[in-house]
Amino acid sequence: MRNSFGNIFTVTTFGESHGAGVGGVIDGFPAGIDIDLDFIQSELDRRKPGQSKITTGRQEGDKVEILSGVFEGKSTGCPIGFLVRNTNQHSNDYENVRNVFRPSHADYTYTQKYGLRDHRGGGRSSARETISRCVGGAFAKIALRQLGISVTAYTSQVGNIAIERDYSKLNLDNIEKNNVRCPDLDKAKEMENLILAVKEDGDTIGGIITCVIKGCPVGLGEPAFGKLHAELGAAMLGINAVKGFEYGEGFDGVGQRGSEQNDIFFNDNGKINTRTNHSGGIQGGISNGQDIYFRVLFKPVATQLREQATVDKDGNDTVLEVKGRHDPCVLPRAVPVVEAMAAMVILDNYLLNKTVHL
Repeated sequence: MRNSFGNIFTVTTFGESHGAGVGGVIDGFPAGIDIDLDFIQSELDRRKPGQSKITTGRQEGDKVEILSGVFEGKSTGCPIGFLVRNTNQHSNDYENVRNVFRPSHADYTYTQKYGLRDHRGGGRSSARETISRCVGGAFAKIALRQLGISVTAYTSQVGNIAIERDYSKLNLDNIEKNNVRCPDLDKAKEMENLILAVKEDGDTIGGIITCVIKGCPVGLGEPAFGKLHAELGAAMLGINAVKGFEYGEGFDGVGQRGSEQNDIFFNDNGKINTRTNHSGGIQGGISNGQDIYFRVLFKPVATQLREQATVDKDGNDTVLEVKGRHDPCVLPRAVPVVEAMAAMVILDNYLLNKTVHL
């Protein structure tokens, strides 16, 4: 089982949703960087359950304990160990799925691959594992901040309710001013009402998260294997419930001609710049200094609080009604996870680029 992410900046995660806790080890983090522990906790607070009426009602404190690698407020360059203890499991809620495969979950595939599974919340395949990613991402953000690089994600679509695609026309300061984490406050209210209606029906809804990376230098990524957009795509597609990834103009550009898509270079007061950014800040697999932007599609959460037909472990037809506390829409809590994964990719590629060009 692969549990590590990254090349130079790496994060190895451990833990299950109903075990004692989840955590990880960060390696390759530069020494001497001021570590803001309050910021790291705030990133976990953005991800944790029970934030509002449109998320799961589960109440987890998700308090992070830093076990090593930080001394007197600075990174030491040694491995950074951390732990977040599980405190609010209701394992009995999952007893009725012990021998049943939940539709569109990892239950069947996990059992076929490993010969067993932890039925309590999905065990290792649970989205609770993303806690470790948020901690790793928080450390990456701290390092990137010193380089003038920012990573900002937001909910841009829920169901069929979508906002303006051009992020430059949005007030990104509004993202944390509503429960959906959408910068368009009017659309955010519509999205919230839709999620509440879906929740009332015992159903779920999906959507899209947009992410913008500003301040990224020219030269990150490789021209063949290790293209920066491929690294970002792999990171996003490794998040629970993600079904799609596009960067730059993406699928919307299919109706245009090359003459419309090309980003024309010009001399901008002695600096080479582009008049447009259809490429999404990446050309030939390498960052070009423009904003990097991409979109991530999340499917509706697979867990339904209604009856569904399925089979048991012996292949017998049965009917399942899931119990417990689940998100009707994963997007509000997935925003910090998208940011975390993006930040780790950018920091890892920055360190790779620095190593290559010493």
